[in-house]
Amino acid sequence: MSNIFIAILSTSGALFILLAAVGFVRMPDAYLRISVTTKAVTLGVGLILISAAIYFEDLSITSRVLAIILFIILTAPVGAHLIGRASYLMKVSMWKKTTLDELDGKYNELTHELRSDDANKDKEEEK
Repeated sequence: MSNIFIAILSTSGALFILLAAVGFVRMPDAYLRISVTTKAVTLGVGLILISAAIYFEDLSITSRVLAIILFIILTAPVGAHLIGRASYLMKVSMWKKTTLDELDGKYNELTHELRSDDANKDKEEEK
């Protein structure tokens, strides 16, 4: 029974990683590619690692697998955010059909400060 569960988990993980690769090729700009790969690969690797933990049935391996999954869940979104921010600062163009740039007018290129809508409202209320 556990072999079937391991096969399902590892196959699902491999499919998510395959979908991330296909999404990376199919997405039209860097920002969408970052989003697709981060989400799908994180889930795919997590499923494969869980299947490895079930296969080996050892507490030390299971604890290492859980630590690796936690590390991936914590670092992958941060890395994707930094790559996306660096892309935006380098003025990597967005897809031509993108209709909204939420950072337009909120980012100061000299000081690298990002103003939120709440900060703009507070400044207007002070006046």
